[in-house]
Amino acid sequence: MVESVLQIDPRDNVGVALTPLTAGSDVECGKTILRVAESIPAKHKIALTELAPGDVIRLYGMLVGEATALIPRGGRLTQRNVRHRAETYTATRQPVTYHLPDASAWAGRTFMGYHRADGQVGTRNYWLVLPLVFCENRNVEQMREALEEELGYGTARSSYRQHVRELMARRAGGDAAEIKQARAERVFPHLDGIKFLTHHGGCGGTREDARALCGLLAGYIHHPNVAGATVLSLGCQNAQASILMEEVEKRDPKRTKPVLIFDQQKSGRESVLMTRALDETFAALEEANKARRTAAPLAALSVGLKCGGSDGFSGISANPMIGYLSDVLGELGGKTLLSEFPELHGVEQELINRCATDALAQRFYELMEAYAARARAVHSGFEMNPSPGNIEDGLVTDAIKSAGAARKGGVGPVKDVLDFPEYATTPGLNLLCTPGNDVEAVTAQVGAGASLVLFTTGLGTPTGNPIAPVMKIATNSALAARMDDIIDFDAGGIVTGETTIPECAGRLMELCIEVASGERHAKASLLGQNDFIPWKRGVSL
Repeated sequence: MVESVLQIDPRDNVGVALTPLTAGSDVECGKTILRVAESIPAKHKIALTELAPGDVIRLYGMLVGEATALIPRGGRLTQRNVRHRAETYTATRQPVTYHLPDASAWAGRTFMGYHRADGQVGTRNYWLVLPLVFCENRNVEQMREALEEELGYGTARSSYRQHVRELMARRAGGDAAEIKQARAERVFPHLDGIKFLTHHGGCGGTREDARALCGLLAGYIHHPNVAGATVLSLGCQNAQASILMEEVEKRDPKRTKPVLIFDQQKSGRESVLMTRALDETFAALEEANKARRTAAPLAALSVGLKCGGSDGFSGISANPMIGYLSDVLGELGGKTLLSEFPELHGVEQELINRCATDALAQRFYELMEAYAARARAVHSGFEMNPSPGNIEDGLVTDAIKSAGAARKGGVGPVKDVLDFPEYATTPGLNLLCTPGNDVEAVTAQVGAGASLVLFTTGLGTPTGNPIAPVMKIATNSALAARMDDIIDFDAGGIVTGETTIPECAGRLMELCIEVASGERHAKASLLGQNDFIPWKRGVSL
């Protein structure tokens, strides 16, 4: 009899159905034979013992819920018979032992990246065009239309394209009429692209909102995948250019990158603003195009760890697999970022115990408490985090979802705790306060310096980012086959027993090196999935 129910931890009183279970059938779970009381879909949880109302439910060795009705041995856990319940926690660290993987096989490996003047190494070479306030979104879009097709990055049309064509003619020493309207090759072959960010912030909110937005934008400017930026400002908004530059200097005191700022109210006519912005940006692109890839150690990587569209297999396949990779990168001196604080509810004490210092434990405790208090203030809570898709595929409480989500962070020590929109500078595992919302979280991780994002999914999601490759990792092989246009890597073999977590992590590391070196592209990048949503520090779960 093939094992079809997994008991993740010996302390668990529920298991995970690895395949659909038929009522009345006998299934193997470890050394135990279990009679299935009712039909149970794959990914859902099955009671290993009878659970009476009030009994606690344990999964991953952790408290993840409470029975609200009798669940017979072999019965299915649903929202009708289970409710959310999680362990309490304090800021006091308890002793913990680390069982870290051997990273020696990767110690001499390198990737080909862009070495920046501030010591960071990028996996891409982009120029940014961004607004300080939503009033400038139209002008950013006009710059996109003018630059993308003419320079070989897109297929847009614009009245300003003729101006860019004239700039190119002067560059080539020829006549603008001789420049073809469509070109197969990039004008700047060593510039991976020009990325145009738009948003709905910068004014009308709180001063805290404006400062946070400037901090996030500064993180994108400082990012190792960015050569420099063109910034459009209206002039009168809360998010002032002076605040932006203060935030840039916090991250890069020597101001090693060019930041071109254009103020529309000072410029007068829009055409004056746009002509000057295009002229100076074009000249800056010439300089950005001089960058070349050279070898860099894996320690130079900063990797975001994210899950979205999670399912009942996330916590046993893709998440622990990238957690293993996170531990390896930490041993090598690289940085990883675990965020989505609403999806760490129930595992707070475990993470507090893993904090390297009491000060980090206290900060994580305070950030979690403050976030939870904001949710309660609007009659919500972390327990409302699971989406309909999560629930349908076996994640019936937030604690169950969190226990699996936290495995993305591996088992190693927490080296730093960051509040949004701070920038990661400490090697090892960093905890970054963000919502669970896919795009808000990835936007924040990249703003904190993630030059790659590993994004696990059991249901499928197209989420990407303008400047960092977002690599999608399927928790199950059926998803990888069904949505192969957005999935980069299949971790489903871990569920079926065809591969192990270390073996799978090794293959993923090889893929990461290829993507970081520009030899391959994440499918989200190929699809032009340039998602960018700044978090306004409200209650987003």
